[in-house]
Amino acid sequence: MLIDSHCHLDRIDLSGFDGDMDCLMDAAAAAGVEHMLCVCIDMQHVSTIQDLAARYPQVSCSVGVHPSTRQGDEPTVDRLVALAADPNVVAIGETGLDYHYNTGDLQWQRERFRVHVQAARATGKPLIVHSRDARADTLAILREENAGDVGGVLHCFTEDWDMAREALDLGFYLSFSGIVTFRNAAPLRDVARQVPADRLLVETDAPYLAPVPFRGKLNHPALVRHVAECLATLRGDSLDHLAALTTDNYRKLFGSGA
Repeated sequence: MLIDSHCHLDRIDLSGFDGDMDCLMDAAAAAGVEHMLCVCIDMQHVSTIQDLAARYPQVSCSVGVHPSTRQGDEPTVDRLVALAADPNVVAIGETGLDYHYNTGDLQWQRERFRVHVQAARATGKPLIVHSRDARADTLAILREENAGDVGGVLHCFTEDWDMAREALDLGFYLSFSGIVTFRNAAPLRDVARQVPADRLLVETDAPYLAPVPFRGKLNHPALVRHVAECLATLRGDSLDHLAALTTDNYRKLFGSGA
């Protein structure tokens, strides 16, 4: 069985599932996906995400604000800690730094990132980290804020082996999305081959980044199977073993009940 370690269920267009989240869940189950982590990216939709996790036992959730989000309430340590008291909340994030889509003075991003790390340390829950074109600052803040005390995952990993190694040294996991299946992702596949077996996760980042052969179409948790198949082939492994391995890793990071 597989776990989609990062998706945004609240943002998936359900028109392809008869407008019914139950149908999406059935599709995931048919593909061998037993669990999924619905990741929060703003404060406005926290209750929607928590409601999904309460409704479906196969869904856990996180609380946090994406580094590119500019609308809505700014998170505080106290609010994140309070929201994380929900037993279905297993992580803090999605947080981190994005210098690709954001320019100018980005001190606000770095301050927000630190707030999330502080909340993670206060709750003892792991971080879900987004990092794009911000390698040095991402690693520096993780070190300065002692993020290794709680650990977490660098999700949708697309960086080189040097960053991977430094993240691993901090105790973080690395999660691969449909990007690893793309034709132009050969360098990323080289990184995926080298990640220690006990630090590997798979995700969809749905509704974005659908894997080959669905690239450009709506992504959803059932398609995490194609990411896992790609990684299994790259690593000379079987799909069943890769699925069991990444499921075990997910449970170790986010908790046995996650």
